[in-house]
Amino acid sequence: MAVTTLDRKTALIVIDLQKGIVALPAVHPMGDVVQRACTLADAFRGRGLPVVLVNVAGAPPGRTEQAPRMREFPSGWADLVPELQQRPADHIVTKRTAGAFVNTDLEAWLKGEGVTQVVIVGVSTSMGVEATARHARDLGFNVTLALDAMTDMSLDAHANSIVHIFPRLGETGTTRDILDLLARRNA
Repeated sequence: MAVTTLDRKTALIVIDLQKGIVALPAVHPMGDVVQRACTLADAFRGRGLPVVLVNVAGAPPGRTEQAPRMREFPSGWADLVPELQQRPADHIVTKRTAGAFVNTDLEAWLKGEGVTQVVIVGVSTSMGVEATARHARDLGFNVTLALDAMTDMSLDAHANSIVHIFPRLGETGTTRDILDLLARRNA
């Protein structure tokens, strides 16, 4: 199903577009993902809509069958990519879990801003993006996912999220679909 509408107060959430992560190998060109996320951020900012920039600076404790890539991050690893052109009005969330809502102020901040819908983009599709989308839906937000503004390190994981998970969590579309809906609101 394609994205059908954007609520009056919709926020953009950009997941983990940071120096350490964008340097990892991904199944889609990372430059394209960053560029599309930046285009959306500019469009949201230009309409006075909230932009949330999320980075990850740790991993939760606990055993897993697949060990995390790292527990300690080198200097600069969690720095947001400069292409995002962080603005003073952007809300910054630093997480230490897959999703952006766990142990952060994101839910309270969004609700304080009157946000009822979130558009989610970033890396990785099957972890940070999916975990954030699941939590957003569980918290009562309408969820939209810009499929061409995200990627993963695994094609199978990326495809599973897009084909099987995301249609159950919200609406999906492209960056262009979302830009067109934003433009129609101001027409």
